Amino acid sequence: MSRTAPALDVDAILDDPGTRIIVCCGSGGVGKTTTAAALGLRAAERGRSVVVLTVDPAKRLAQAMGLTELDNTPRRVDGVGDGGELHAMMLDMKRTFDEIIEAHADADRARQILTNPFYQSLSSSFSGTQEYMAMEKLGQLRRSGDWDLIVVDTPPSRSALDFLDAPERLGRFLDGRLIRILTAPAKAGGRSAFKLINAGFGVVTGILTKVLGAQVLRDIQMFVSALDAVFGGFRQRAEQTYQLLQAPGTAFLVVAAPERDAMREASYFVERLAQERMPLAGVVVNRVHLSPAAALSSARSSAAAEDLEARGEHELTAAVLRLHAGRMQLAAREQRQREHFTSAHPTVPITQVPAMPEDVHDLAGLRQIGDLLASPPPESRATA
Repeated sequence: MSRTAPALDVDAILDDPGTRIIVCCGSGGVGKTTTAAALGLRAAERGRSVVVLTVDPAKRLAQAMGLTELDNTPRRVDGVGDGGELHAMMLDMKRTFDEIIEAHADADRARQILTNPFYQSLSSSFSGTQEYMAMEKLGQLRRSGDWDLIVVDTPPSRSALDFLDAPERLGRFLDGRLIRILTAPAKAGGRSAFKLINAGFGVVTGILTKVLGAQVLRDIQMFVSALDAVFGGFRQRAEQTYQLLQAPGTAFLVVAAPERDAMREASYFVERLAQERMPLAGVVVNRVHLSPAAALSSARSSAAAEDLEARGEHELTAAVLRLHAGRMQLAAREQRQREHFTSAHPTVPITQVPAMPEDVHDLAGLRQIGDLLASPPPESRATA
């Protein structure tokens, strides 16, 4: 880079006992899940007790860690050395929602909620549920005290930061007019209150009945009435987790690839984290193509290939020179993208990981990624 970005010291983050949570965020397809797993493994093999939580539905994390599956329960990863231990899990948002209901409602109320058709739909597919449950699960893991480091692999794209909005979104939902209408009968004392509500909001309830159907509306009313007793705890825990994410013991790592769209997303994440006063540790640029400083420029390689082809000589050499020229052009484009990001964010620490010849599929591959994260390769000096 023409501007030199501060180097991201990954091992300093992993070795600091004060670091309790690492959140990996970034757009889809940039190696975020692999980065989270590699960080978790490296921290465990440096003596820490680590759990990796992924909310990405891909199965790569389980496969790389030698697990047949991941679910809502942390599973121990075998083959981790040097005194630490590593667990991994995948968020099951419905099961997490069920656990919250079971833990914060009495048996009868919990049964009413869990068997309610509206709840079953809400807990499986309602917009924002996954992000909120990710926050809940993170809070549960932190409160358990079973691990001294939690590594979170967030969903792809900008939704990766939607959990930052969870407390506010939940508050808007709870305080909304529709919820007040639906909860008022139970709060006011039953059947007579329903008459009062129907008198005051007859038009609203009439429209809802026509749109949703009488049975669906009754399901929603019963669900909201039963859940009302535990709503306050939802909001309180979400706000506590939000504050936990802002605390000094949390480190956000933005993962990107050296491509225009991915680096643009990285800029968005960096700016949003600053806006929310979240502790950004740095940026990981994955799958970087590097070329030796002494290599031929792409222009010279292309010219040499053209000369050989014009003379009809050394076809294989000409093909290799063409390949080299393309590689140099790619390296130069990637370098310009990194320079553009650094110009916009000159104080953000960066590390880069070179493109690997094949996908990571086991612990050995994750160790290699961890080594590269902690000891990035020399900067490319490619010229086009």
